[in-house]
Amino acid sequence: MSLDTALLVPLLGMPEGWEWVVLAIVAVLLFGGTRLAGIGKSAGRAIREFKEETAAVSKEKESATPEVTHVDAKEAGSTEDADTVTSGTSTPTGV
Repeated sequence: MSLDTALLVPLLGMPEGWEWVVLAIVAVLLFGGTRLAGIGKSAGRAIREFKEETAAVSKEKESATPEVTHVDAKEAGSTEDADTVTSGTSTPTGV
């Protein structure tokens, strides 16, 4: 690692300690306290809505997926080969 690269690596990392404080002060000076509060409120609302929608989609996906069971031809009382039964309807295996 060259000397230039060794000097740049710490500069490209995440802010630590007092750097966050300086960034917060600059943000308050640029945007003002009320605007930052509004941005935080909007971000929180967006995250909450996203979580609710993803939970609803996964719940809908679980309820929409039919349970697949395998039925033996003898148990079904049929002379056909064993069929895959999905939600009470049988599907021939050759289709």
